[in-house]
Amino acid sequence: MSTPAAELPVLPDLRAEIERTIQRNIKGLEFLTSATPAVGLTPKDEIHRRGTLSLYHYRPMVDEIYRVPVLIVMATTNKGYILDLAPGQSMVEHLLRQGYDVYMMDWNAPRPQEKRLRIEDYVLDFIPDSIRRVQQRSGEEDVSIVGYCMGGVLSTLYAALHPRGPLKNLALFTTPIDFSRMTMFHAWSDRRYFDVDRLVDSVGNVPPEMLFASFDMLRPAGRGAGLVQLWDNMANDEFVKSYRMFDRWGAEMLPLAGEYFRQTVKELMWGNKLLKGELSIGGRPVRLADIEVPVLHALAQHDHIVPYEAGAPLIAGIGSADKEEVVLKGGHVSLAAGPNAVRRLWPKLDEWLGVRST
Repeated sequence: MSTPAAELPVLPDLRAEIERTIQRNIKGLEFLTSATPAVGLTPKDEIHRRGTLSLYHYRPMVDEIYRVPVLIVMATTNKGYILDLAPGQSMVEHLLRQGYDVYMMDWNAPRPQEKRLRIEDYVLDFIPDSIRRVQQRSGEEDVSIVGYCMGGVLSTLYAALHPRGPLKNLALFTTPIDFSRMTMFHAWSDRRYFDVDRLVDSVGNVPPEMLFASFDMLRPAGRGAGLVQLWDNMANDEFVKSYRMFDRWGAEMLPLAGEYFRQTVKELMWGNKLLKGELSIGGRPVRLADIEVPVLHALAQHDHIVPYEAGAPLIAGIGSADKEEVVLKGGHVSLAAGPNAVRRLWPKLDEWLGVRST
């Protein structure tokens, strides 16, 4: 006589898979209904705000700090909390615990009237003004700059145009110099099909949805693969928390000031003028050879946004005697944030800055 289906024994492997599926579904419901994790929790004070710029000073965590303060310059497309995701996952917190006096130039969405902001405004106004405020707050003349991605480009331009100081050290992450090697962005902004003048003249500030779509085109399967990985790890609370923080940051892209975007496309992406030595900012020529302060440039092995070839010409082009390039495992974001950064970039930055910050 056959055994009724309801009484058939469930194999151990099948029982475990059923249990995992049930747990994933429960966790999936929690994922959809719970609030996103808080980010940017390291205590700080906004010491200056002007339109799209917020200048923060992070509160010291140790009694003895290095003499030279550190000013972080973020890319204008993204919020700075990627470097301060959560306790234990924060480059800012790491630097504070090592004894650095840390400031950050973070960005807000540019207002409609700020559509006329150009590279000149960032390099010859926002950065020098922030440095002056850091000097006043810290009581020190020297300042070190840490620039991330396009924040690194702005920092590089500032350094080239201010060779007599007060910049003490320049540390850069994934900073493009040869824009012709950013092949996917070139395909997206091909001048034969992309009318940047019409875009900027029509919309003013470039909306984040357009920028977000352009980054997605660099890795068209990336978002789907990420969701599959999330589902496979839905029962891992730490993985889910980390995923949600990174996903929130990626989705919260900022608009770009229209003229800044137009200038970036025409002079950097199309003209490649920074590499060629043909770039002029505010009527002043930008020469990489004029940078003579100590420079560290960290690049990622698997960076799909700023490939190694795009950032490699920096060290060869600057005039500094004290200069170093380091290529670390990781991608454009994981180089600077997450478990990979904790083990690689953060200790390297601390080691490099420490001997140059007294």
